[in-house]
Amino acid sequence: MSRDGAVYWDPFDREIAVDPYPVYQRLRAEAPLYYNDKHDFYALSRYEDINRGLIDWKTFSSARGPILEVIKANIRIPPGTLLMEDPPAHDIHRGLLARVFTPRRVASLEAEIRDFCTRCLDRLAGADGFDVMTEFANEVPMRVIGMLLGIPESDQTAVRERADAKLRTEPGQQMKVSEKALMDTDLFADYIDWRAQHPSDDLMTELLRAEFVDTAGTTRTLTRAEILTYVTVLAGAGNETTARLIGWLAALLDRHPDQRAELVDDPGLVPNTVEETLRFEPTGHAVARYVTADVELHGRTVPAGSAMMLLLASANRDEECWPEPGRFDIHRKVNNQRTFGFGTHYCLGASLARLEARIALEEFVKRFPTWDVDWKNVALSSTSTMRGWETLPITVG
Repeated sequence: MSRDGAVYWDPFDREIAVDPYPVYQRLRAEAPLYYNDKHDFYALSRYEDINRGLIDWKTFSSARGPILEVIKANIRIPPGTLLMEDPPAHDIHRGLLARVFTPRRVASLEAEIRDFCTRCLDRLAGADGFDVMTEFANEVPMRVIGMLLGIPESDQTAVRERADAKLRTEPGQQMKVSEKALMDTDLFADYIDWRAQHPSDDLMTELLRAEFVDTAGTTRTLTRAEILTYVTVLAGAGNETTARLIGWLAALLDRHPDQRAELVDDPGLVPNTVEETLRFEPTGHAVARYVTADVELHGRTVPAGSAMMLLLASANRDEECWPEPGRFDIHRKVNNQRTFGFGTHYCLGASLARLEARIALEEFVKRFPTWDVDWKNVALSSTSTMRGWETLPITVG
């Protein structure tokens, strides 16, 4: 956590990842602009600095990717990769997906999501215990994304495992990055071709039919390669983050049984519990940006061409924004956490993730009003981009 007494943060250090919040606190106090000479990147940790960084996409660009290893690899990013684009291309491609993720469309999924949750949990009736991640948290987003994309249930596990494998790293090691590995779209090629001949009420069909005006001013539909890119990005983003969120809900409520009891008595607290969990234990702790021009920060110049890490998890616990930020409180008024980002690149699937988490928690506490996490046998996932539970075994009464 420190070298020669100075604060040290490293996204690949698994010891720090166990509990990074003391390091974030020191960064905010001692090094609000931090430079890591080992991996050659800068980092911002204060809420206001991160807000500015998220809004100023011209200086802090996403065009080379939101992950440090991707920026360093300097590989070509395929068009349509929303997380790795800036306006105007980003706005055009985002607009296409926004047609699908309308509030009405997302809300209409509630019955099916609840059915997925019910099926998962009913299967566990009478069990003395189970792993929350493998038996429930991983299942729900997989089924929802599969439903949206029109992927048969029999193939959904393979899709999720392949998407998750891209984010896995060896403990302490960086992600292996290449253009082929980053956008491995082959898995969806047959689905796209089949759906083109058999249209349905799903995202693939919408993308195949959607007309838009591209950056050259031409009105057209998406190419096959562009659709494959869209679908690959959605499959990866929709699975990993929501599963980790559900896992954190189970872990935090175990650590705060008094608040869990309140929640069981009053399910109306569920939405705010989800919001406080997003603030307190975000699944993605940092996003990376490519610095396009020299910028002055805290009396120093960050040169063009640098990689900048925006520590969202630190912003969510900034003492300047939150009273007692290190305290989990399901009654807290939460209206400006930065887990889903801010500005142009605000997460398009945020409302869907909230909906899935709300329904998952409502159904979980109906069946299991109390549970105990087996803390001796839990394991955090091995990835530099996500922080959440790989395994979370519990016993239920």
